[in-house]
Amino acid sequence: MPETVLVTGGSGYVAGWCIVELLRRGYRVRTTVRSPGKVQAVREAVATQADTAGRLQFAIADLTADEGWDAAVKDVDHVLHVASPLGGVVADNSDAMIAPARDGALRVLRAATGAGVRRVVMTSAANTASPSSYSEEGVTDETLWTDPDDPTLIPYRRSKTLAERAAWDFMATYDGPTELTTILPGAVFGPVLATSTIGSVGIVQRMLSGAMRGVPRIGLEIVDVRDLADIHIRAMTSPRAAGERFLATGEFTWMLDMVHVLREELGEDGHRVSTRRIPDLAVRLAARFRDPSLRDITPALGRRNRHSTAKAHRLLEWQPRPARETVIDCARSLLAHGAV
Repeated sequence: MPETVLVTGGSGYVAGWCIVELLRRGYRVRTTVRSPGKVQAVREAVATQADTAGRLQFAIADLTADEGWDAAVKDVDHVLHVASPLGGVVADNSDAMIAPARDGALRVLRAATGAGVRRVVMTSAANTASPSSYSEEGVTDETLWTDPDDPTLIPYRRSKTLAERAAWDFMATYDGPTELTTILPGAVFGPVLATSTIGSVGIVQRMLSGAMRGVPRIGLEIVDVRDLADIHIRAMTSPRAAGERFLATGEFTWMLDMVHVLREELGEDGHRVSTRRIPDLAVRLAARFRDPSLRDITPALGRRNRHSTAKAHRLLEWQPRPARETVIDCARSLLAHGAV
């Protein structure tokens, strides 16, 4: 009988592609959703890319509550813990984002270890292995941990760092068969399964629609969502991945290069993409006086720090595709879904 994998947060962008890739590779999949009303939408989205017949199940569970997690992990071989709060502006008290991420990870781990699951692969973020300021020159790897006590950290970075720390601390006190691996992705783009939850793909959507009226001096380490699903499964199955962190960043690309790719490749469909550069000072002033949502991106202006994925290449033989291909596929998918 095929192994069963639990994927948390099935309605999410990354989780959806993890489900697709697991089904394509012959696994049985159970996925959590917060309410029964989400089941049909997830099933339909996944079915556009993979055969779900008899191999996709659903469990109702929420990261903010204990109910449902023991049932979700029952008879499961592996867990891909992908669900997490999204980035964004939060009140000055960032506990609103930290608590669900940290406590949710611990709920999943307690349930998984209690059920004797073989391995949990948890999605963290590359910015948990980064210096506080991206303006520092250099290339960092998984040995670096972001300082969660740095007062300049945005709530999203702090929540991801504390959640991953809590997961490793939990495993340090656990004495049993379950293993933990964490995946630290960069900026996730690529095709969408549906338009209900598109995550970071919203950046490309705003470029295509013309809502992004200028381009800040920001660079992204773009990883394709399909490659991210692939590394999750490699980390789930490889004996060498147990107890390890893996950066899953892709090719570093300036946003200005992204918009030029869209204009070059999409023809008339890309005519609303702005190539106007926004000076750093203008972004900082807007963040301070007009649009507080921009505060989260100001530390990345003129970014210098990057990440190494040598460990994932060496231990998992993982190789992400070029950023250009990912950006184009992302845009064409959004257009095909009528999301622009």
